[in-house]
Amino acid sequence: MKAAAATRARAAGTAGEDQDILLAATPAAWLTAAAARWRELLVDHANCEKKAASTALALMFAYPEDRELTLALSRLAREELRHFEQVLALMSALDVGFVRQQPGRYAQELRATLHTAEPARKLDLLLMGALIEARSAERFRLLVPYLPRPLVALYSRLARCEARHFVQYLDLARAAAPREWRARLATLAALEAQLATSADRVLRFHSGAPQDGPASPSG
Repeated sequence: MKAAAATRARAAGTAGEDQDILLAATPAAWLTAAAARWRELLVDHANCEKKAASTALALMFAYPEDRELTLALSRLAREELRHFEQVLALMSALDVGFVRQQPGRYAQELRATLHTAEPARKLDLLLMGALIEARSAERFRLLVPYLPRPLVALYSRLARCEARHFVQYLDLARAAAPREWRARLATLAALEAQLATSADRVLRFHSGAPQDGPASPSG
């Protein structure tokens, strides 16, 4: 209980402070495209919530001996699934149909750098979780002023939730490798920044700026 309270307290100060872990801000071109193509983005967002829950469950199965990790990620997985349900309800309310989308490069290229041997692999997975959640928190917050009214309340809440999630992942990474985590985070954060800011072939929630993005934000 004390650990969970400490995590919530730290997360309360992270909204708007994602640059503590992210090495580059989301480019304006991504925000412009995402604001104009929010229906397309909402479909990928639903997929992201499912993938976030799946990642947490996979870590629980991979490291069952780590009780702190298992309990923290059990709660996180339940929360991500609730977020998925909320996004799905909004898609129905806004008449946004589900369409299959080709995967983006962001998560694939991050995972391509994973160490294959333990304990380095565990550290990589936790740090990647922290980076992805931090980027999510930043983008939810940036999008709020440009979204249709039904999405504003949800995305405002999600910005705070994802900030808390990235603190949880970062705390678990520190506990897993107290001496190694900083150096490895620097390496992974540099790659994450490149993927989140460079020109991209598709628009996804964690993509770089799409090459065919529109000229100005609109709701």
